[in-house]
Amino acid sequence: MRPVARTVGIVGARGYVGSELIRLLAAHPQFELAFVSSREREGQPLAAHEPGYAGELRYVAHGPEAAAGQGVDALVLALPNGKAAPFVAAAEAQAPRTVVVDLSADYRFDDGWYYGLPELTRGKYAGQRRISNPGCYATAMQLAVAPMLDALAGPVQCFGVSGYSGAGTTPSDKNDPDKLRDNLMPYSLTNHVHEREATRQLGHEVQFLPHVAPHFRGLTITANLPLARAFAREEVVARYRARYAGEPLVRVVDEAPWVSRIAGRHEVELGGFTLSPDGRRLVAVATEDNLLKGAATQALQNLNLAFGFPETTGIPL
Repeated sequence: MRPVARTVGIVGARGYVGSELIRLLAAHPQFELAFVSSREREGQPLAAHEPGYAGELRYVAHGPEAAAGQGVDALVLALPNGKAAPFVAAAEAQAPRTVVVDLSADYRFDDGWYYGLPELTRGKYAGQRRISNPGCYATAMQLAVAPMLDALAGPVQCFGVSGYSGAGTTPSDKNDPDKLRDNLMPYSLTNHVHEREATRQLGHEVQFLPHVAPHFRGLTITANLPLARAFAREEVVARYRARYAGEPLVRVVDEAPWVSRIAGRHEVELGGFTLSPDGRRLVAVATEDNLLKGAATQALQNLNLAFGFPETTGIPL
């Protein structure tokens, strides 16, 4: 007998991440889309915009009270930063048992929320119903740094390059293909929210230098790690392989991974481990699809975790 599906509502579903999450949830054996909210597409058939969805749902335009009042098992907020609070407040008042997964940065610094980077934090999950999904860059940076955390001698510098889908759908210089053509656009070179996020979660200073490139999806991080003692490359690689053994969404590879090979895939790749001649500086490279493991895939991991399903259920491997 097939178990009863858990219902999920998505608010802010018109964006790139919302689209990816709709596709993943539509194919999930244990979740059922209850509603998909987008003011711009209200009344339009979901299937007309999402090839991965074949049902009868139409977009709605639920405000906070309406979204909280639908009685769903889980509410996913795929909204821009600064927009989640009214929906969270409505859920607290009307549906405190509903699992809320927020994809923005609004609750990543709130100790009352579970910070859901499963490969590093699943041991801290104890049934919390408020889950903050990590940032895309912050995911890659933390996974790149974590195996060496106890051996660091100073701040870690991370040079990051993302496709322009990371800038969202609201028009700006950072997602304008004409301005990005043959270009690499630096931005927010100090105090980026993902810099603060990675620093807070690791308990170690991360200095982040983000850039946008002309490609659509996928990001790469080149991390420079100062070490407190000399390491051999074999020892470094063994640390990474041991730390992520059994993690289906983290691949440790020998050569530096290419961002062009990660698009459309659900895992993070870590590789290119290179040491200075004295063995006291390590450079490592991480790549991920910013829309998937950097957002939608990770949200699905967190939903699976919250409802007791195997963590990679519904995630094509």
